[in-house]
Amino acid sequence: MRSRAHVKSHPIHPMLIAFPIAFLYGALGFDAAGRLASWPGGWATGAYLSVAAVASGLVAAVPGLIDYLYAVPPNSSGRARATQHMVINVSALAAFALGWAFRDRATLVPGAGTLLLEAAGVGLVTWGGWLGGTLVYRNQIGVDHRYARAGRWKEQSLEARPGGQSVVVAREDELEIDQMKLLRVGDRRFVLARTEHGYTAFDDRCTHKGGPLSDGALICGTVQCPWHGSQFDAHTGAVKAGPASEPIRTYRVEVVDGELRLSLA
Repeated sequence: MRSRAHVKSHPIHPMLIAFPIAFLYGALGFDAAGRLASWPGGWATGAYLSVAAVASGLVAAVPGLIDYLYAVPPNSSGRARATQHMVINVSALAAFALGWAFRDRATLVPGAGTLLLEAAGVGLVTWGGWLGGTLVYRNQIGVDHRYARAGRWKEQSLEARPGGQSVVVAREDELEIDQMKLLRVGDRRFVLARTEHGYTAFDDRCTHKGGPLSDGALICGTVQCPWHGSQFDAHTGAVKAGPASEPIRTYRVEVVDGELRLSLA
């Protein structure tokens, strides 16, 4: 899923996380070296690095939170992993902040509690980084991997209408064959797709692990989940290849006066 916090399609969160990670490791290293070698310059550097780590970590968390709320598919294994990633990294920053309670404010000498909390924080951020890598490389969060002729990424938010009435979702000529568009209607996500047989719409959720079908591939009327490769008939929702075993729900799309109307009933 393409990052919602980006600069010219380049995700901001991965650009920023290198700073708090480096500062966290550096703070522990300099504090430990300062205590072992009775080196005032070492533990002073560690103290300043711990402050920089917390500050830069909070800055990096802002685009990460935006992607968590708007890019990570809801009700999916990726959302569960992203939640764990967020909690672990926030806990790492909290451990370093709490470490100041055991540091001498006058000399900046780190106490045993400071070193233990910083060691725990480094362990946590390492775990969080592993989860972050999994989110990028397995769940493809922040990755815009449009395939040939897929067109530019399209996304649109619409107001849900009471009573399940149809809503206008696109112009008749907006999509080419084998192109898809992500629709957010209220708190629901749908995919508008065009195949050789016309337009169709379906839930933007693979029934296997909740992968975003709008981020997958659409070829010859078959949509493939980008996470584990499950394939579905775009018009009927039937499973054409696993690991998914349940079909996806499809919706009727009508062309009215040059506009595409999605029926939510």
